[in-house]
Amino acid sequence: MARSPGNKNVSKDVQEAIVRGRINGMTNKQLAQQFQVTVQAVGQVWERYMINKQVVVVPHPDRPVSTTRNMDRNIVRSSREDPRRNSTDIFKAKTSECSLTHWTQTSDETVYQQKESESSCRVAKAQLNWGRKEWAKHVWSDESKFNLFGSDGTKWVRRPIGTRYSPKYQVATVKHGGGNCMVWGCFSETAMGPLRRVNGIMDRYQYEDILENTMRPWALRNIGRAFVFQQDNDPKHTSLHVRSWFQRRRVVVLDWPRQSPDLNPIEHLWEELERQLAGVRASNAGQKFAQLEAAWKAMPLSVVHALLDSMPRRCQAVIDAKGFATKY
Repeated sequence: MARSPGNKNVSKDVQEAIVRGRINGMTNKQLAQQFQVTVQAVGQVWERYMINKQVVVVPHPDRPVSTTRNMDRNIVRSSREDPRRNSTDIFKAKTSECSLTHWTQTSDETVYQQKESESSCRVAKAQLNWGRKEWAKHVWSDESKFNLFGSDGTKWVRRPIGTRYSPKYQVATVKHGGGNCMVWGCFSETAMGPLRRVNGIMDRYQYEDILENTMRPWALRNIGRAFVFQQDNDPKHTSLHVRSWFQRRRVVVLDWPRQSPDLNPIEHLWEELERQLAGVRASNAGQKFAQLEAAWKAMPLSVVHALLDSMPRRCQAVIDAKGFATKY
């Protein structure tokens, strides 16, 4: 059954007919059925008529323009240079005066529930005044997936009318979707840690193997036995099997919120890898991992230090947002 339109979608002619029907003694329900609108819409039309003594169509002004003519020209030029460039990239490259909310209607930021937001606030308050000295003994870790060819999902392109089949606006495809490469990595205040390729879908056993044979030896060499390990609360990370490993090896695990991408600086390192390898093709997962590993090892420590120096600002942003998503 089609959804009945609300008052905003009722034309002036229909509103006038509704008023005539009410004057002639018809009920709201009868009028709603006759004109296929909601009973609430009929009531609103009649109420507005009784107040104004005439049918009033409320205008809905367009959203105010948030760009200048010069900015508009830059936006069009940027899109012509690269038809596959998305609105976020164009915004970063060409504008600085308008809000990104004017460009995109959706966000990939994590949707925090109440308990998760409270957890984020608690951790952010505890770590608010920590500086690089307090973070010096910490090992940051995470996993990330990198596609061999492009990104997941639908690919969009901006093109002039009538150029649908022009090669410039076609997106090449790869048989079987191109595949991807999943990696695990870590770093500390003093060095970029190892980057390890994940075979298939990581489970608690493969994660324990990474902790035992990759993370722990590196942390002992670079920090010493007093290192503190950071991980998110993925189920395999918090499984009894992995918790037992932490106890046996006497590894201190940093208290961390249930969902915390805004607080974890390693997320920005993954983004940096994506930027560095944008447009670089890989014929298979092995080649992709080699590219990722080379870029990971070459990451300047100045980038790491800048991320750690941003931690107080990240914590404050989480507190200000009451644990919900922030610009980070």
